[in-house]
Amino acid sequence: MLPLLGLLYAIALIDRTNLGIARTAGMDHDLHLSIGNRYSIISFVYFIPYTLLQFPSNIILRKLGVSNWLTFCTVSWGAVQLAMGFVPSWKHLVLCRALLGAFEAGFFPALVFVITTWYTRHEIQKRLGAFYLVAILTGGFSPIFAYVLTLLGGKRGISAWAWIFIVEGAITILFGLVSWFFIPDFPDQNKFLTEEETKVVLERVEQDRGDSIPDELTVGKVLQHLGDWKMWAFAMMYFCATIPAYAIGFFVTIILRSMGWSVTHSLLLSAPPYIFAAMSIMFFAWLSDKYRQRATFIALQTGMTLLGLFLTGFMNSASWRYFGIFLANGGSAGCIPGILAYSANNTISHSKRAVSTAIIISFGGIGGIFATTVFRQVDFPHYTPGIYASIGCQLVLLILLAGTTTYFRQQNRNAGSGCQIEGRAEFVYTL
Repeated sequence: MLPLLGLLYAIALIDRTNLGIARTAGMDHDLHLSIGNRYSIISFVYFIPYTLLQFPSNIILRKLGVSNWLTFCTVSWGAVQLAMGFVPSWKHLVLCRALLGAFEAGFFPALVFVITTWYTRHEIQKRLGAFYLVAILTGGFSPIFAYVLTLLGGKRGISAWAWIFIVEGAITILFGLVSWFFIPDFPDQNKFLTEEETKVVLERVEQDRGDSIPDELTVGKVLQHLGDWKMWAFAMMYFCATIPAYAIGFFVTIILRSMGWSVTHSLLLSAPPYIFAAMSIMFFAWLSDKYRQRATFIALQTGMTLLGLFLTGFMNSASWRYFGIFLANGGSAGCIPGILAYSANNTISHSKRAVSTAIIISFGGIGGIFATTVFRQVDFPHYTPGIYASIGCQLVLLILLAGTTTYFRQQNRNAGSGCQIEGRAEFVYTL
């Protein structure tokens, strides 16, 4: 289940962030993207439908069926990605990016929602980490693959950057069609396990947190869940964590170019930071599950992100700036599954999980909007305002983390005196 879902999300990440690669490969010149804020607008517009449509998508997921919905999303955005190879102007590219955001909107929250229903609380981060590792690792090598595709430049009169969109879009469509036969559903609806095997899965989840059987999703419940301040705290943490990740995804090849490397070297040097991030994700996920601690390891990775941002933003040496990309990418990428696990561990019921997952990940979309607007073309090559904004957001993350940890610790102490947490007598928060 995890390798397949990870591979599908890797394709989503590649299709979402290959804009910077295509720009480096010649799209900037052909579509005149350096004029004004055109590139920022093209990057930004993706996140508007991506953010707005995540919540309704998760609400209807169970009714539509996981495999049906995810296949539709994948094939649709693959078609849009392919079409981006034929846009005649930057305005057409804006339209395609908006459609790409609309079709990708329901994908990631659905994946996280489904994965968290299969595992017990202290198994989740390793699973989310493994799923995200596949995506990060595959996505990290996308610049190298993109470089290979640029060698097709001029074939059939098509520019090098256009081949990136055309080939990667075609691959996405193919994967989307094939994946329909293998995408898993919720545990209680799955068709690939026997009845006895399904019973084992449901019993493990029931013993762990008591929500193996989905509850009915009503308007009243949605409003009740939306009133929980903890969900919004998790969402703000996720927003803060995604900003460096998106900034690196969109601007890494451009930043490397500003350090003096050629187009070829900039594309090839984009991959190693993602290899480091993959190792960092699994190391911290293993520690987090082993010691049943979330906040401590999120804080450590946030510190790593901060150090990386300082190095990349304020050092003069290209080597130190490049090393900073390793740290910032590894720290922010590791915080993403960490925060999702932190939230999932402290959430009970399918209805609340559907709402919270969608809201939290939609704040990641807002993080994408923020990243694409604070890293402005006029600030090239150092993007100092964007670096300052990213540093500030990491400090906000640490403050929120301290607040939730203090609250959870106090509530767990009260639970020992007979008080119920989240309506469950045996439930305690994961710190």
